[in-house]
Order: sequence, then C-alpha cells, then structure tokens
Amino acid sequence: MVTLIIILITAGVSILCFTGTLNIHSWVFNAYQVWHGKQWHRMLSYSLVHSGWGHLIFNMLTLYFFGPVVEQYFAAAFGATAGAILFAVLYVSAIAVSTVGDLLKYRNDYGYNAVGASGAVSAILFTSILFEPKMGIYIFMIPIPIPGYIFAPLYLLYCWYMARRNMDNIGHTAHFWGAVYGLVFPLLCKPSIFAHFLAQLGL
Repeated sequence: MVTLIIILITAGVSILCFTGTLNIHSWVFNAYQVWHGKQWHRMLSYSLVHSGWGHLIFNMLTLYFFGPVVEQYFAAAFGATAGAILFAVLYVSAIAVSTVGDLLKYRNDYGYNAVGASGAVSAILFTSILFEPKMGIYIFMIPIPIPGYIFAPLYLLYCWYMARRNMDNIGHTAHFWGAVYGLVFPLLCKPSIFAHFLAQLGL
C-alpha cells in the first residue's frame, strides 16, 4: 500500500514536470543551492522528478516489484502499522542519505544537478535482499536471474567503480550509499534480522 502511494505521488509530480506544469528547476538536487542557499527541501524533492519517461518507468517498476516484498517482511518483523511506518521512513530517509556524499563533493559546483528516486529505490532493493538473499534478480539483457547475495556485492562494486571514473551523468554515488543504507536501516531497527539473513543462506 505504501509502495503504491509513493509510486503515484512520484509519477504524478514527474509527469507534471514533463508537461511544464511544474518548474523542475525548483525540485532538482543542486548541491550548491542546498549548501549555500540552505534550500534543504531539495534533499528530498529531487526524488519526485525524473529526467525522462525511461528513467521514471525503470525506477517505479523496480519499486513496484521490490517494495511490496519489503512491506511484507516489515509487517512480519514489526507489525502491520509499525512496519508500514518504518517502510515509509526507510524510503524517505534513504532519499536524503543517499545524496549526502554528492552534497559534500559538489557543494561548490553550481552546475551539478541530480534527479530521480534511484538512491531510495536502491535502498528498497537491498533491504529485500537482506530479507531474501536467494531471491532471483533479473538484469537487462541477462535472461537468467542472479541470486541477491551475488548481485549485491557486484552492484556495490560497479557503483563504486563508476563513481570513481565519473564518466557519465548517472548518480552512482547515490546508488551506492542508498544500497548500503538499505542494509543498515533494518539492522538498526532490529539486529536479529541479521540472524534471519544468515539462516536464509543456510549459515
């Protein structure tokens, strides 16, 4: 339910920006404006806008598939109401946490902008892997599923490598820290989840 609400809000705001009804420039993450202009709302609002339809659809489809998995496990671990609240807290806080690295790195670069929910979506994806590490994950152009416990370290390594190269306009740093946060947040809320993780792996 929370996943659906997030998807509807994000898609709605993004579409309004696509059509020009909303001014996207006031929503994007601009490290200079956040740091020097104290426009702290940009630490959250950037997740509601996307660079295009492909960007929006990819993020929302990923959230659609993995969000309900996390919601179900949170309900089992914390209870229905508390689980729903913690899921929302995880998602919203991941938006800000995932971009702290870029804030510090680009705080004096007026030209740096970022949009999209990828950091928060990465957090949800990795939380689902924490609960179900053998879950198969499909990657574009690869016809067979990759177990989560294999996908996770490969994804983190890829994000770290691409962030160091800094050769494209993708927020690899936000993806990396969002993913890490998706592992850390549930364990801070309930450390015994790690025992469940090990049991799922047969350890």
